[in-house]
Amino acid sequence: MRAAAILGLGCSLKDLKPFQADTSRAIDWRVGLPAASDHADVVLLFGGDGTIHRHLGQLVKLSLPVLVVPAGSGNDFARALGIRRTSDSLAAFRRFCGARNNVKAIDLGLVTPLASSPATPEPSRDAITGPRYFCSVAGVGLDAEVARRANHLPRWLRGNGGYAVTLAPTIFRFAAFRLKIQTADNASNDADVIWTTRSDQPTILAAFANSPVYGGGMKIAPRAQMDDGALDVCVVKGVNPFKLFCMFPTVYFGRHLRIREVEYFQASRLQVETEHPLDVYADGEYVCQTPIEVDVAKAALRVVIP
Repeated sequence: MRAAAILGLGCSLKDLKPFQADTSRAIDWRVGLPAASDHADVVLLFGGDGTIHRHLGQLVKLSLPVLVVPAGSGNDFARALGIRRTSDSLAAFRRFCGARNNVKAIDLGLVTPLASSPATPEPSRDAITGPRYFCSVAGVGLDAEVARRANHLPRWLRGNGGYAVTLAPTIFRFAAFRLKIQTADNASNDADVIWTTRSDQPTILAAFANSPVYGGGMKIAPRAQMDDGALDVCVVKGVNPFKLFCMFPTVYFGRHLRIREVEYFQASRLQVETEHPLDVYADGEYVCQTPIEVDVAKAALRVVIP
């Protein structure tokens, strides 16, 4: 059996040792992303949502089972897979080494810019020119701004409530913006697509969710499933900052869906436009600016689950 290990920021060979020991068969280990010719059987990815996000394109091409080991400042994707700690990953790996009957195909989201992004004030952020996969949630508006600010926090703080710490002051400085979402009716090709406007109003945030949780445990899309061929869309309409601040705790329990200013629906393909270009973040990472198209890549990634 051959296994490859991708070590994210802050991870080392020490984190790999529990997986190298106490297995029922000999394993040939490789550190780093395997080449297509390496004939690996599984990829272990040590890191958080950002590390997973940056490797998704290559992992989809390899089509190998991926086991996530939660070792980042944000581990929402691992949590959605039922993996909350390293011991969960270790148990899943042992089962894979034995029976190999705990592999599941899941959907991914796909963000595609519809126009060239203008120059951004942060030169380290490279705008994409083609589609970018995401595993958990993509968003525009307040959550994107919070993600941008949280990424400047120390890593230990990001992993211990940094999103919530950043969100509170940002709420009172963020203004609603005009956002238009159109969804595509089923069609055999692009020429036959009929776009239907689902939302066109002042908006605080719009999230496009493949999995239920983001931001360190916030259930922005409590009904989302990673194998249903659809994205769950959560739109928070314009609301005064104080009411928005009071709404914030309800997101951790998924109870924000009861609030009048929250719109929630499913779509497999949609387009997003804003009056002025706004940042789009996915899995906590900068992707591009609006306008964008968001799609579902059905059963695009194979994951090892507990």
